[in-house]
Amino acid sequence: MLAFAANSLLARAALAGGGIGAVDFTMIRLTAGAAMLAALMLGQGSRAWIGRGNLLSGGCLLGYALGFSLAYLRLGAALGAILLFASVQVSMIGLGIAAGHRPNFLELFGLAVASVAFGWLMLPGLHAPDPFGAAMMIVAGIAWGLYSLRGRGSASPMADTAGNFLRAALLCIPVTLAAVWIGPRAPLHMANVELAVLSGALTSGVGYSVWYLALPHLRPLQAASVQLTVPVIAALGAVVCLGETLSMRLVLAGSAILAGVATTILARRAD
Repeated sequence: MLAFAANSLLARAALAGGGIGAVDFTMIRLTAGAAMLAALMLGQGSRAWIGRGNLLSGGCLLGYALGFSLAYLRLGAALGAILLFASVQVSMIGLGIAAGHRPNFLELFGLAVASVAFGWLMLPGLHAPDPFGAAMMIVAGIAWGLYSLRGRGSASPMADTAGNFLRAALLCIPVTLAAVWIGPRAPLHMANVELAVLSGALTSGVGYSVWYLALPHLRPLQAASVQLTVPVIAALGAVVCLGETLSMRLVLAGSAILAGVATTILARRAD
């Protein structure tokens, strides 16, 4: 969870200053993650990782990473983390309901609280989040929720993560070429490139391998609930490391969103 929170801080630090574009950040992050995981697998004497993972999981990973980068062009790290992981939980809960789970009163109550708080957070005003940035972070959250659920049955977490990163990086090539063709891009500053590499190699590549390793031992609700710690860690890190100021609206709405989702998770666990 520390790695997930650090991703928000690294992305915001790199993208906020205009020293790297969202597509470039995504491409470097995914490539660095794939390279790190390949090195780890080769260090174990394994070459089977090249055939591991699958295109759909790679696509989910790219959707998450690109939406994440586009969002952090416009959102602070704390707000982005709240929107991301609220979207993750709601998508995972929603998929459970679609699969046949019938929600009880407390689950519906929790989802209602989270929805109302989210609506309040998005209302126009001085402290309302950027609409495009918020939409991209919601897309990223849904993609990560799908990626997490697909990873629960992994028999070889690090190999699957390496294969998925490789596929996501390859899928990102046409996106990068399209961005080059469309028009002007942000300059690449070495410090920002280094942040993208750090995000890809350490907090993404290694971090996601640990997450994939843990997923088979967690029930879906446990996997959802443990991620609720990430926005709190990211918010504290944003204040301490990035000098962000948390508005009262963000604190209250964010707390209510997380409380609503937590209520839903606990209610489902009680069943």
